[in-house]
Amino acid sequence: MELIQETPDLSAYLAADEVIDHESPVVRKTAAQLAAQAEDSYAYARLAFEFVRDTVPHSEDSGDPRVTWRASDVLEQGTGICYAKSHALAALLRAEDIPTALCYQKFDVVHGLVAVRFNGAWHRQDPRGNKPGVNARFCLDGEQLAFPVDPASGELDYPTLYAVPHPAVLGALQNARDREHLWKLLPAAL
Repeated sequence: MELIQETPDLSAYLAADEVIDHESPVVRKTAAQLAAQAEDSYAYARLAFEFVRDTVPHSEDSGDPRVTWRASDVLEQGTGICYAKSHALAALLRAEDIPTALCYQKFDVVHGLVAVRFNGAWHRQDPRGNKPGVNARFCLDGEQLAFPVDPASGELDYPTLYAVPHPAVLGALQNARDREHLWKLLPAAL
């Protein structure tokens, strides 16, 4: 699948905003701690991916009722669904000048992940969090996502790479009272 930038301006995929708030103290502190362990950008990206995947539980898996959407809140509260975890990973990567996009898949509901730009190409990564039956890995030579799509079942990979969260995704996160309510608001398609 060919991934398509929503905007041709690569700097948009490095920008901070209210959601991907990579200038916040908690994001900067976490990024600095991870960067101190990395010998290069690739190693940093892998460490950031593994940090979000492994230390921020997916709220459905952990039973946490809180809904987070801002990257700094995800890191401070240590919880989030796929979209929120993607926002946190995008912030950590952008904090170290690694272009990062938000992207989505369609299953029963829309699933969120990121794409990182290395060596002139975009590479999708899924920080959702592993569990039995889910084994996502950081990979630049192919993909090892949490969930492969089944086109015969109507599932699909959206090719668009967004610089900011899709409005339907952000609206669901911001309007949810708790995770149970969020499930009723999740977009079925983009």
